[in-house]
Amino acid sequence: MVLLTCACAESPAPPPVTRVPSRQPTLITEARQNVPRFVREIVDGRTVELDDGQRVRISLLAEPAVCWAAAAIAFATKTLLVRPVRVTTVEPGEVNLELDDGTDYALLAVREGVLRAQGAAGEIAEAEQRAARENRGLWGLPCNGMDATPTTTAVPSATTPPKRIQPQPTTTAPPPPPPPVVTTPPPPPAPPCKVSYRIEGQWPGGFKGGVTIKNTGRTAINGWALGWSFSDGQTVQQMWNASASQRGAAVSATNASYVATIAPGGEVSLGFLGSMRDRNTAPRSFTLNGTACATG
Repeated sequence: MVLLTCACAESPAPPPVTRVPSRQPTLITEARQNVPRFVREIVDGRTVELDDGQRVRISLLAEPAVCWAAAAIAFATKTLLVRPVRVTTVEPGEVNLELDDGTDYALLAVREGVLRAQGAAGEIAEAEQRAARENRGLWGLPCNGMDATPTTTAVPSATTPPKRIQPQPTTTAPPPPPPPVVTTPPPPPAPPCKVSYRIEGQWPGGFKGGVTIKNTGRTAINGWALGWSFSDGQTVQQMWNASASQRGAAVSATNASYVATIAPGGEVSLGFLGSMRDRNTAPRSFTLNGTACATG
């Protein structure tokens, strides 16, 4: 008998498994900082509403001047509305906005003279100084770098005292009869307001309009509603510096809070986007708080 003996070698133990800890998320991947966002509403030239409904103020920008507020909204609408931006929070409610091409929006707005810099130095301060030298935007007419158009008070001219006339000796001839009295009715009072309407741009099916209201009266206007009617079926889609309501052809634009007062001789402007068909005739008449205004 042959006895077979089998020797079994012990199998080596498997090598230990090395576990690599997962990378912790960074601020860029977890927090909504410096990532593409969208602006869905323009509140004013320096305040916007982001795609998540948060309203934020753009850092380093001063409050829009009253005489340039409409232009500031139009600039922000053209540059930011429904455009991708990168948002960096400076403090709660205040952010830096960077356009898709890397341009800083605050620097761009100051450089174009749309807004002023607030508490800023360096590059943005230099941009403001250059815009002022070149009379760009609010540094030119009608603002001239001021928040409101200054009003001047006419100085009454000195009058020459009347000369004393020596009485003439009377004669015995009877005096001539007095001339007939002709009564001339007084002229009608001038309208207390003047409205200028303009079409600033037009494309198939739509257009951009602007309206300027001037107070030609002697007292300030505190709160206003401007009315007009379209004749070609136009409709107002969006308005800035005022809130719009439309019933048929009739449009009513009620002031925003920051342009509610119009001083004597002063003016405010509003703008809007509208839709149209094949014609776009300008309105012929306007009323301010129910009173007819001059046009031109």
